[in-house]
Amino acid sequence: MAALFVDQLTVIDFAYFDPKRGIVGESWIVDIVLEGDLDDQGMVFDFGDVKKQIKIAIDGSVDHKFVVPKRYHKLNSQLEENNLLLEIQDEQDRWYRHQSPSEAVVLLESDNVTMDAVKTLLIEECRQVVPDNVTHIELTLSTENITGAYYHYAHGLKKHLGDCQRIAHGHRSQIQIFADDVRSESLESLWAKKWQDIYIATQEDLVKELQIDDEDYYHFEYQSEQGHFALTLPKADCHLMQNDTTVELIANHIAKQIKLVEPEKAISIKAFEGVNKGAMASA
Repeated sequence: MAALFVDQLTVIDFAYFDPKRGIVGESWIVDIVLEGDLDDQGMVFDFGDVKKQIKIAIDGSVDHKFVVPKRYHKLNSQLEENNLLLEIQDEQDRWYRHQSPSEAVVLLESDNVTMDAVKTLLIEECRQVVPDNVTHIELTLSTENITGAYYHYAHGLKKHLGDCQRIAHGHRSQIQIFADDVRSESLESLWAKKWQDIYIATQEDLVKELQIDDEDYYHFEYQSEQGHFALTLPKADCHLMQNDTTVELIANHIAKQIKLVEPEKAISIKAFEGVNKGAMASA
């Protein structure tokens, strides 16, 4: 029996529903180990195929999707043709309503979204694409080791040509802020606290505001290439931007917001979108 491994095979960026925190953006690093007999090439599985077939299987199952615990007791779901409607309450009895094509959602066989529950799903997806000589698959999910400030954010990009247009996907992202070329941990901490578990939305996607049981809500809605998307969630969990919420425009937005309160300083931002990628802006 032999084994091969690929560390950091991929990063899955997604959003999930947490009964305490609401809609949470997340980024998990995926490591994989395949055990089995050697094939005619003297391999368990060709590295090129691992990076193609298995990565595609993993990314296609969770990446850029909204993961919801199917067994959560305050979830109601309705599927009509390919349109999936989810109505959820958190532990504070606040409402969330998500409507989208069904492929934008993962209904996880669990009462809570955990690494173990997601790992079970991913292993099943991997088993569909590995050859018969692979007898065991081991997956490890982990978060990036960030020493400074970071936040979890969810968003949707209706103009994106790929899966980013889905209205609730997200990231766990660090942020670096420099004032006059000196890194400011205080400003980084301020924005990380401000955007803890935030939904970053585009103003033009806001259809209406409403109130339910003394709680204020935003309702967002748009039509994109993949279909019709709608999301209602507590106003307190949202941050509105005039522009779209690409990481380039997020970095620019933060730079301009800081410049308003620090007009004498040169502000530069390094905003991350998940792990090891992002955008820079200055003001």
